[in-house]
Amino acid sequence: LDADNYETDPCLKEIRRAENYSWMDIVTIHKDKLPNYEEKIKTFYEEHLHLDDEIRYILDGSGYFDVRDKDDKWIRISMEKGDMITLPAGIYHRFTLDENNYVKAMRLFVGEPVWTAYNRPADDFPARKQYMKFLADEAQ
Repeated sequence: LDADNYETDPCLKEIRRAENYSWMDIVTIHKDKLPNYEEKIKTFYEEHLHLDDEIRYILDGSGYFDVRDKDDKWIRISMEKGDMITLPAGIYHRFTLDENNYVKAMRLFVGEPVWTAYNRPADDFPARKQYMKFLADEAQ
């Protein structure tokens, strides 16, 4: 995606239309820009899941999303300017900055934003059970 022109990027506009991403905001994660920076960084790095998909579009900077594979092992996903990721509801994950200690990201949601993170263990939520069923079905 064209992060330098995200306001007018036709590809982003089409993704938002097709996926019904009706709400967005922009967050800058940097010690000089994010209130309670140290606390937030620790929170982002706690292993957790959400009951809705987590969609992030990197507008500047870089960082890592760590996700669990089907064998419960970590996979590190490097994210940089122009990258978009959708983490499905129910997947355990965490986020951390890289050595640049800076990222500016668009947060997208279907409908009103839901910010609640459920730290592991959170296996009894329907979203987690649905995600695990998806993994089992894919393995067959």
